[in-house]
Amino acid sequence: MRRLIHTGVVIATGILTAAALTGCSSDSGKSDTPDSGSDAERSAPDSGGDSGSGTNAAALEGGWAGKTDGKAVILSVASGKAVLITEQHACTGTVQDADKVTLTLKCVDGGDDRTAGSVESNDGKTVVVSWGSGVKDTLAKTEPGALPSGLPDLKGLPTP
Repeated sequence: MRRLIHTGVVIATGILTAAALTGCSSDSGKSDTPDSGSDAERSAPDSGGDSGSGTNAAALEGGWAGKTDGKAVILSVASGKAVLITEQHACTGTVQDADKVTLTLKCVDGGDDRTAGSVESNDGKTVVVSWGSGVKDTLAKTEPGALPSGLPDLKGLPTP
């Protein structure tokens, strides 16, 4: 029972963090002046000027969600920071631009299946992230400020 409560709290906290981070990302883009460098960087991935796969850090900005092995996975990226939530783990870290966009995360509970990943492809609607553990996530872009569908049902969990 205690593990169920802990897992529920971790998932709920992660979902709220991901939603807040995604919401902040979309708000900051709207409040920047039109001539700011960050807007220009955000529009660059849409031009297809990258190696054809949209695999640069700016193209990863926003919220992404999907299921891997039947379990929900949520990724939120803003300003070089990343939050990843799965049914088992809540992880935070950074996004770096290199030959490939890489994610370096640390999970609250010490989980290590999604701590070092690289973006294999990103067409602006779907991103594929391969993790050092062999796990591969295919995630769809979510609407700014909206919670993704397919989240685990948290009904029945006790409130703190």
